[in-house]
Amino acid sequence: MDVQTETGCPTTVTARGPSTQAVHGGTRHLNPYHAVVPPIVQTATYAFRDTADLIAFQEARQWGEAGGRVDYGRYGNPTVAALEAKVAALEGAEAAAAFATGMGAVTAILFAMLRSGAHVILTEDCYRRTRQFVLQFLRRFGVEATVVPIGDYEALEAAIRPTTRLIFTETPTNPYLRVVDLERLAEIARRHRIRTVVDSTFATPVNLRPLELGIDLVVHSATKYLAGHNDVMAGVVAGPAELIAGLREMQAMLGAVLQPHAAYLVLRGLKTLALRVARQNENGMRVAEFLAAHPRVRRVWYPGLPSHPDHAVARRMMRGFGGVVTFEVDADLQGTARFIDALQIPYIAPSLGGVESLVEQPALMSYYEMDPEDRATIGIKDNLVRLSLGIEDPDDLIADLEQALARIG
Repeated sequence: MDVQTETGCPTTVTARGPSTQAVHGGTRHLNPYHAVVPPIVQTATYAFRDTADLIAFQEARQWGEAGGRVDYGRYGNPTVAALEAKVAALEGAEAAAAFATGMGAVTAILFAMLRSGAHVILTEDCYRRTRQFVLQFLRRFGVEATVVPIGDYEALEAAIRPTTRLIFTETPTNPYLRVVDLERLAEIARRHRIRTVVDSTFATPVNLRPLELGIDLVVHSATKYLAGHNDVMAGVVAGPAELIAGLREMQAMLGAVLQPHAAYLVLRGLKTLALRVARQNENGMRVAEFLAAHPRVRRVWYPGLPSHPDHAVARRMMRGFGGVVTFEVDADLQGTARFIDALQIPYIAPSLGGVESLVEQPALMSYYEMDPEDRATIGIKDNLVRLSLGIEDPDDLIADLEQALARIG
């Protein structure tokens, strides 16, 4: 692993723990103005000393030797580059690219890796907007797609065609927290010379490092756990330098660039990533065990529970099981809404991964426009609840759940 010394020169050190990486990974001890924190470089354009300096830059850029220097904000920013270096260090990647949103990162990957006539495989239970983009938008441009059941690797391999260029999956998934056997998926893809992408937003680099398991690219909605405070939107992709370079070219055309102040906020959040995720892992396990034993809860979906269909895979691959717990209460649509309204700690809100606990009833939040029959076909029941746990004290969270469950009538 390369880090920066006080002189700015790289040196090799032994592997460091997740908290040390979250604070120091990818950063230099000597920042401009002797700042401990990388400064916010708030500029949209960059100047040249004189014409000779401009020509030298153009020549260096032509040969790929510009050393990160750019002339316009759509092509890069020092604060954004600091974030990218830290994420690359956390993921054990050669490089990373930051985007304005997680969906900006996902769409850039898909545009860069697919063209008309290509075929992509998705696993079910992927983020609904990713599915919509592939199945509805890309179809208009001649890209074909197949959705396969998660965990069915025979079906996945059977879906491969001569035109298959990409397998896109998510782990853990939303909302049922299914966990893909990434080593097995990567082995199938390698045999067929297909690229793989994993949305690892729910896992974070603390709980899972997909690149170490043979995956080509890992993508995060940095809005969630990486930033961790529900106050900024961002996305990031990490992987081999060659693939990331191609994504930067696509980003320059699409324009989904991250602003420097947003990059600063994600950088600040990342420093406590390992500490926050450790508490959220603890809260997730405690709450899942409580709910699994409660008479007013029909079923709990949490990879840390032996009852979860992917528990064995999660135990083998993951360092922790995350802070999201999905469960079904013993109630109808209205009774589930009463339960959620009775909760006093979580905010009723979409998203996840922040220090504050958030709760949603997917039938009324993410899938409100669908009628009950259509929701049922994709597994979204009226009594389903997704609880994203923050860093509150676990005893308080459990007491709040207990009093709210008592109000289901």
